[in-house]
Amino acid sequence: MAVIDKAWKVQRKMEDKIKHLGKGKYGRVLKMARKPTSEEYMRTNQIVAFGIFLMGGLGFLIYWLFEYGADLFTGLFR
Repeated sequence: MAVIDKAWKVQRKMEDKIKHLGKGKYGRVLKMARKPTSEEYMRTNQIVAFGIFLMGGLGFLIYWLFEYGADLFTGLFR
């Protein structure tokens, strides 16, 4: 019987938290949220992919400069 009482207590606690979800600081944002159109979704994916490739390219450039840059500069000034 104690297990069932604990389960009901947990259930009531979860329901109370969910009941106040739309009334707090973020309630207005959640009410205004909507599913993006396919055009918005694709545009967001393109921007994110561009950012990932840009950051990866920048990281590779920094790696390349640290790995081979010193040899390149010493070879130029000999």
